[in-house]
This record gives sequence, C-alpha cells and structure tokens, in this order.
Amino acid sequence: MGAARTAARTVIALDVGGTSIKGGTLTDGATTLEHTDRWYTRADRGPEAVLETVLACAEELAGRCPDADAAGIVVPGIVDEESGLAVLAGNLGWTDVPVQDWLAEHLCLPVAFGHDVRAGGLAEARVGAGRGCADFLFVPVGTGIAAAAFRHGRALTGGHGRAGELGHVVVRPGGERCRCGGRGCLETVASAAAIARRYARATGWHGITAREVQARADAGDDVATAIWTDAIEALADALATAVTLYDPERVVVGGGLARAGEAYLAPLREALAHRLTFQAVPEVTEARLGDRAGCLGAALLAHDLLEREATGP
Repeated sequence: MGAARTAARTVIALDVGGTSIKGGTLTDGATTLEHTDRWYTRADRGPEAVLETVLACAEELAGRCPDADAAGIVVPGIVDEESGLAVLAGNLGWTDVPVQDWLAEHLCLPVAFGHDVRAGGLAEARVGAGRGCADFLFVPVGTGIAAAAFRHGRALTGGHGRAGELGHVVVRPGGERCRCGGRGCLETVASAAAIARRYARATGWHGITAREVQARADAGDDVATAIWTDAIEALADALATAVTLYDPERVVVGGGLARAGEAYLAPLREALAHRLTFQAVPEVTEARLGDRAGCLGAALLAHDLLEREATGP
C-alpha cells in the first residue's frame, strides 16, 4: 500500500481541439477548474507547431500552479491510451505522436492521457448529467459527432481504442462523401458543420451557423426547416442503433447544438422513441458541463493517476 494522502493535490489539465486548446487546474475534491484559459490551436501551421503550442500552454499553466502534482491531456481522433500515443488526429495533423511521454518530459510530472470525448463523458458521469446513472451515452454534437458509452462509470474503448465513432455510422447510404472516405455518414447530415454547409449550398447564404439555421426554421424558412429536421431525424437513426446495441438508461447530448435546448431535444426524443420497438426508451437530456467537460475530464484522469500511484496495485 502507498503512503496515506496528507495534502490536497492539484493537477494541470489540457483539452486539445482542432480550433482551440482549453486549459485549467483542479484541486482534490473540487468540481470547478481554476486558472482556466484558452489558446488558438492554429493547426494550419503544421503538426510540430501544434505540439510546440501544446507544450507552451502546459508550461504556462505550470507557471501559474508551480506545485502541481500531475497533468492530464486529452486529444481528438484515435488514441492509444495505454501507450500514450495520438494514433491519428486528423484535425491536428498528428500521426503516432507520443503526446504523453513528451508532455511528461517537458513538465517533469506524471501525465494521464486520454480521448477528448471519453474524458468529457467521464466528467459528465461524475459531476454532470450522467451522475447517478450506471449506463449512459455521452453524445457531443458539434463540428463533428462522436459518442462515449459508459458502463458503471467506465468508458468502453473497444478492442482497438476506436469505440464511439457515432458520426461515422452510415445513415444515408450513397449520400454525401464524408471526410472519413465513406458516404452518408451521420456527420454529413447532422453535425453543426453539415447543417450550415447544406443550408449554404441550398440557398447561397454563406457564413450562416447551424444555430442560425435553427432560428430561421423557427421563423418559417422552409429550406432551414427541412435541413434542421433532417439533421434531427438522422441523429435519431444513429441513436436508435446505439440504443439497440448498448441499452443505455440515458443519452446525454452535448456540443453546440444541444444548447438550443428543447427546440433540439424535444423533437430528438420524439424521433428516437418513434424508431424503437422492443427497446427501452432512454431519457434524453442536455449535458451540464458545456465545453468545460473535456478539460475537466483530463483533470479527473490526472487525479485518478495520482490515486493509483498512491494506493499501489
């Protein structure tokens, strides 16, 4: 057994995204991040420049919190949590980048490494909309779409670490080409980027966001209504498959579109329930932690790492 814990411990946390890097610190027992900040990723500069930015952000947080005991970092794409590799993070230009080792060497701290969506789901499981629920799906809908399935507070990773790619479930066979190479993936219909792109293509109105499409639909715009409705129907198609496979008690929907509230969630609940027959209909609710979830999850992973080190095998 390890030595008993005598003082509160603080960790550094980073959530690396294609657009921005979110950072903060978390002390034992707290549920709110401190020293929070956000930096532009600027992935257009190339993968090495992105990594240099990540290390610089971590160093800045370490300067604000010199007594940090560990760090946690989460990234998008395909990750190998055991080896600490970002196997493929297309938005960052990373392939087989040993993020965990490089950050540990840079900070001289133990580092926990994970997947951004699973980390966000972990935060929702412990202090958010998944709290008290043994089995739930965390589904952030933003520029892309992903999912994390939780069983008794633990995320399913799959045999190759690639579980949860809900955005690449084919919902419209033969449809639009997806960035993954497939056609008709959920992301091509139901993501925020897809909603905005499809409206622009249909109307010639560029620079319109998905939330603005929803507002236009509410105002009676027939094109916006059709695109918004199709997005919700497509998400319900994919969720019906996920519900059949995982039988969750709850579906926690996050990301920018969920912030539309009941205008988004109410028709999604109805569409999902309409597709289910023998399956139990799960509760569908909005995530509580917003865009803090991934960073908070990274901090929780770091605290878990310290706990394991303190208690031993």
